[in-house]
Amino acid sequence: MTQMGALDNATGEARGRRVARLTRILHVEPGALTLWLLAALALIYLVAPLIELLLAEPWAQVPAALADPQALDAARVSALAASITTALVALAGIPLAYALARWRFPLRSLVTWLLFVPLVFPAVVSGIAQLLVYGPYGPVGAFFAARGIELTDSLAGVVLAQSFVAAPFAVVAARSAFEAVNPLTETVAQTLGASRWRIFWTISLPQAWGGALAGLALTWLRAFGEFGATTVLAYHPYTLPVYVYVQLTGLGTPAALPLALVALVACAIVITIALLLNRRAYPAGTAGGAS
Repeated sequence: MTQMGALDNATGEARGRRVARLTRILHVEPGALTLWLLAALALIYLVAPLIELLLAEPWAQVPAALADPQALDAARVSALAASITTALVALAGIPLAYALARWRFPLRSLVTWLLFVPLVFPAVVSGIAQLLVYGPYGPVGAFFAARGIELTDSLAGVVLAQSFVAAPFAVVAARSAFEAVNPLTETVAQTLGASRWRIFWTISLPQAWGGALAGLALTWLRAFGEFGATTVLAYHPYTLPVYVYVQLTGLGTPAALPLALVALVACAIVITIALLLNRRAYPAGTAGGAS
């Protein structure tokens, strides 16, 4: 009887826990339920096109499409140009972000305003504006053209187009990261005789590296997917987005789908690497860590 009673008690407790769990589910706070529903709608909106892309993909044609030399060359150009763009943006954009975060100087507000212009400019307009500067009759383009170097319709033109539209992502993210660094650490180092250069490399940048890295990852992704400005400034050599457009307008959607899959895979790899690096920069439980 004692064993039977203990078994009945255990069964009753388990049933009670299930009832309590069901009660919590059915009696969710209305505000929390609303937030969950809105979050679910946003997730569905973002994921649905990707799922549809995978479902519509003509998988039997993917190997042949990926073996296309022009497709491989376009993917190589996009990856190479995006990598060069990201390196150049890191070289100049991160110091700019640090200056905006730490220094007060004339026209600082104007510089901040100008920083957001490429983010809201139509991409084609960005290409036209750059063409006026770097084209064969522009002040910079004419200088190089006179020396036999064409900036348009070249890898240099692709990098220029990508850099203009993608650089703000790195600068904005890095600026926020630098502003989150406690300035007292820099002040103490300065009172101990450390130069501004040393403070930047040994104190500020290591603490802001996670945010700066996230901005650089966004820069690479934005550069890799750039289309509008590139078509105006450097239609050739083909980047992957331009080649996808050429295939789409020439042969239709089925011909473009395998190339779209290449872009999706490349972006997924870079996003995964960025998240892994962010986890190393911000371990779980620390500020800024990715969940």
